[in-house]
This record gives sequence, C-alpha cells and structure tokens, in this order.
Amino acid sequence: MNKTLAAIALLALGGCATATQTHLPDGQQGLSIDCSGEAMSWDKCYEKAQASCPVKGYNVIASKGTPPVREDDKTLGVDVGNYNTRTLTVMCK
Repeated sequence: MNKTLAAIALLALGGCATATQTHLPDGQQGLSIDCSGEAMSWDKCYEKAQASCPVKGYNVIASKGTPPVREDDKTLGVDVGNYNTRTLTVMCK
C-alpha cells in the first residue's frame, strides 16, 4: 500500500503536459498543450509541442497563462502556493 501511494505521489509531482486537438480560428487543426501546475513549467509545454510535431516542428499560435514569478517573490527559490496556469496553442508545420 505504501509503495502504491509513493508511486502515485511521484507521478503527481512529475506531471506531464497534455496535448489535445483543437480548431484554430481559421478552421485549421492545432494542438492545445496544457502544462499547468507547480510541478510544470513553460519548458514542459515546448517539449510536448516538439514531441507532438517531431518531423517539421511547429508554429506557436498563442500562449496564455500565469507569467513567471520574479526571483524576489519566491520562498527559498520556489514559487510556493501559487497555482500556475499555462496553455500553449501550436500548429504543426
């Protein structure tokens, strides 16, 4: 039981960016990539975009979310207590 809880906790902390198909305003298909949460970062969004469009890359259509916290506003170097939302919309080339 304890090993199961530890495994679930590690998965929750590690987190994964998720990509879902979406329709862009011009009618083309794109990807909406969500990398929200404290354990994630904008880098995770860009990594997921690259993994989702490995052949020719991607174009960023939009990004929306909480801006990065200044170093002065962090507690011991960590952004504690803030839920950060991050969504990146891309279109594969």
